[in-house]
Amino acid sequence: MWLVLTAPRLASPLVGSSNLIHSHSSLSTRTSRLPSLHFPSAINSLLLSHFPSLSLSLSASKDDIESPNLSMGYSILPDLATEILVPLAAVVGIAFSLLQWSLVSKVKLSPEKSSEEGSGKNGGPSDYLIEEEEGLNDHNVVVKCAEIQNAISEGATSFLFTEYKYVTIFMVIFAALIFVFLGSVEGFSTKPQPCTYNKDKYCKPALATAIFSTVSFLLGAVTSLISGFLGMKIATFANARTTLEARKGVGKAFITAFRSGAVMGFLLAANGLLVLYIAINLFKIYYGDDWEGLFEAITGYGLGGSSMALFGRVGGGIYTKAADVGADLVGKVERNIPEDDPRNPAVIADNVGDNVGDIAGMGSDLFGSYAESSCAALVVASISSFGINHDLTGMLYPLLISSMGIIVCLITTLFATDFFEIKDVKEIEPGLKKQLIISTVLMTIGIAIVSWIALPSSFTIFNFGVQKTVKNWELFFCVAIGLWAGLVIGFVTEYYTSNAYSPVQDVADSCRTGAATNVIFGLALGYKSVIIPIFAIAVSIFVSFSFAAMYGIAVAALDMLSTIATGLAIDAYGPISDNAGGIAEMAGMSHRIRERTDALDAAGNTTAAIGKGFAIGSAALVSLALFGAFVSRAAISTVDVLTPKVFIGLIVGAMLPYWFSAMTMKSVGSAALKMVEEVRRQFNTIPGLMEGTTKPDYATCVKISTDASIKEMIPPGALVMLTPLIVGILFGVETLSGVLAGSLVSGVQIAISASNTGGAWDNAKKYIEAGASEHARTLGPKGSDPHKAAVIGDTIGDPLKDTSGPSLNILIKLMAVESLVFAPFFATHGGILFKYL
Repeated sequence: MWLVLTAPRLASPLVGSSNLIHSHSSLSTRTSRLPSLHFPSAINSLLLSHFPSLSLSLSASKDDIESPNLSMGYSILPDLATEILVPLAAVVGIAFSLLQWSLVSKVKLSPEKSSEEGSGKNGGPSDYLIEEEEGLNDHNVVVKCAEIQNAISEGATSFLFTEYKYVTIFMVIFAALIFVFLGSVEGFSTKPQPCTYNKDKYCKPALATAIFSTVSFLLGAVTSLISGFLGMKIATFANARTTLEARKGVGKAFITAFRSGAVMGFLLAANGLLVLYIAINLFKIYYGDDWEGLFEAITGYGLGGSSMALFGRVGGGIYTKAADVGADLVGKVERNIPEDDPRNPAVIADNVGDNVGDIAGMGSDLFGSYAESSCAALVVASISSFGINHDLTGMLYPLLISSMGIIVCLITTLFATDFFEIKDVKEIEPGLKKQLIISTVLMTIGIAIVSWIALPSSFTIFNFGVQKTVKNWELFFCVAIGLWAGLVIGFVTEYYTSNAYSPVQDVADSCRTGAATNVIFGLALGYKSVIIPIFAIAVSIFVSFSFAAMYGIAVAALDMLSTIATGLAIDAYGPISDNAGGIAEMAGMSHRIRERTDALDAAGNTTAAIGKGFAIGSAALVSLALFGAFVSRAAISTVDVLTPKVFIGLIVGAMLPYWFSAMTMKSVGSAALKMVEEVRRQFNTIPGLMEGTTKPDYATCVKISTDASIKEMIPPGALVMLTPLIVGILFGVETLSGVLAGSLVSGVQIAISASNTGGAWDNAKKYIEAGASEHARTLGPKGSDPHKAAVIGDTIGDPLKDTSGPSLNILIKLMAVESLVFAPFFATHGGILFKYL
């Protein structure tokens, strides 16, 4: 393939002889670096007829094969093109997100503009407003929507600033720990040291690794916080606009919500890629040819991203579920008032929670997954032929995958917003499913192109002390199987959480006999939903490792997240639609608008579950890749489970997800208890509240959720962050490897089960409320005994699907990347107890 691309260079000297010597020299030099390239005899004769001395280059190539040089060919794509394409893709992603933002902002929160649009002057006769049809005051409706949006936005912003104050303190303390621990490996020496994987070469001192790991940690942490904050601002900007567009039809509301999700998705994907690329190039100024040290330091980026995601997910999850459980139990079950009724004191806190938990927390979470999977792949590549031979294009293959993902997601988004139009409620969920299918198919083609032009025909990958020869098509299969495994997980998740299929309908039917049978059916559904995703993950691990060792697993995880922009757009669309329905209810808008937003929200619940499935599946793969990198960096020859040191770690690690889940579940329960008591107090003591003549005290409920989440997020966070440090220092790297393996194996199962159980209970409730089928109508209407049983199941599932479940994938990733960052310290100074026993 290289010959085809360089054919014009061969022809140019024949036209004029001035460039003959230069072209000949360049060709000879480059061909000598291509030992795996074999020319057919006819082409070989043609080359030698024009360039006689080329025979020296061709014969020298055989010597290169026998030499220690690990180069086995060069990629088609020049390094300069790679350095242009990666940041260019990021800039395109940012520009596209800004375009989507501008389109969403055209929906004005002003009565005059809305009235003008509704009259059909711009949108045609079909854009009539339901308020006009039913004789409602359009001016008051829009003003109320704007007021409610401001209240939600201010509440979310206030909470995040409070949370970030505490998180910043942790960030500074942990950054200091990274510097002290890594700097002490060589006694804060400033002298070059033998490289970890090649003792014949000298690398930068340990002090440099400490400094740059600390900087990359802070960089990842700040980027994660910004990702979450931007996501929240986008969602609160779009929620009322989605409500107003729902007056014209479900299609326009869908486009507004989806475009808003796309703004978040593309901003996060592009910013994550761009910041990582800039960090690599800035670090390269100091590290120079020491790529091993450079990419060891870059792992701090993933640690920073995931540590902030942990607090965002746990803190936001506690906030949103405390408010949600309190609002549902008292409002819907005890007082028999609709969801998001403005008389409910917890309604503002509930809608704020959707933004700080499901949006800001999710944004930080997926950014952390992206950062860790990229870092895992880069670390392994740096000690393979890409890093040893300083092949920049091959080295940045993971970033090229992400760049292609941005372009693919851009095209995919246009299918939802421009190429096809949602005209009916029944088209919403299939439309979102098409996004997953289209992005997967296009990304498969994109991966094939990237693998062809960015990878040599063969190369070597570090595989626990030896170099494994890998073909470019083998790595393509590794990446592709990760992508398609993600799609399988997504479809299985949809099957078990969508009320269009029998599993959720069976859960809804079980509500006939009360909450107990509903809980039993829901738990059984969650356990059963684990089976196929685990097989999909297992197959992708086996194939990826067989082809390309731990690097294959790392890029498989990365490709599961390569379409993160589309995944986030689908994921963020759900909470935005949920908020839109709440605003419609609080503003006193037509019940028909609420029906439309509920339909959007029901589809959003399923897509949110699909997003969590992707996140959990990718977390399993990236954790395994990080585990492999940790084992190599800590110089562990084998991880033998029959060794007592490893086995005790294995069984303790398998327990950690249960301990973590217990802490987060209890935190939600404690906060919800306070919320229920406060909501009951207000209903019992505020005159005229149930009649709607008096406003409830929203601020007190917001304060309860804020205080509880800030206080309760610290113990689970400390458990995850301190476990690798304590185990590594006291028991050593072998026991720590057991802890990581145990937490990975049990954490994935619990996370999938918890997320799907909660999602199924939520949609079983919505199935009864919607009454779209004869079966659903026999279980309803709202307020019936089966409906109350479904609400109880939904409240039990809330902390499972939005707090414990999503946080567990961060647990397994974060412990793995933290162990990798601190591996040199643990290997040098760890295992204190065993040294003296």
